[in-house]
Amino acid sequence: MTRIPRAPLLLGLAGLTPFVWGAATVLSSDLAALGAEVLGPSFIGPYVQLFYGSVILSFMSGVLWGFATKATGAQAATGYTLSVIPALWAFFMTGGGPTSAATDLIFGFAGLLMLDFAFAQWGLTPAWWMRLRVLLTAIVVACLGITVIL
Repeated sequence: MTRIPRAPLLLGLAGLTPFVWGAATVLSSDLAALGAEVLGPSFIGPYVQLFYGSVILSFMSGVLWGFATKATGAQAATGYTLSVIPALWAFFMTGGGPTSAATDLIFGFAGLLMLDFAFAQWGLTPAWWMRLRVLLTAIVVACLGITVIL
């Protein structure tokens, strides 16, 4: 099995910070109060998760677009078309209240994982890509799930 290179792994894990922080502030009212006082109310609980989740889905559209540049012909056209779905999903689906927006983000990240798998099957991603994406997606979905459940 191909190991995930250290830099992508560390950067990917660092990118989880707003999701983990948001979940922690949902679980701990003391941490939420401290976070609201120090960082402001937009940077705690579901607020930070929902905003950041929309940004990351949009960012991942760009990553998929980059993978599509490795393809040619119909596969490239398909790749470019599929690559815009995460950004459009974030734009159209996350405008509701915190629970519905978090649920929609969970579905968005699950759908993104399916797109990652397709691009990996087409040989457009690094060999380690799916190992990283499954790990990151599991953590993101768990953190958003805390927001949905609580």
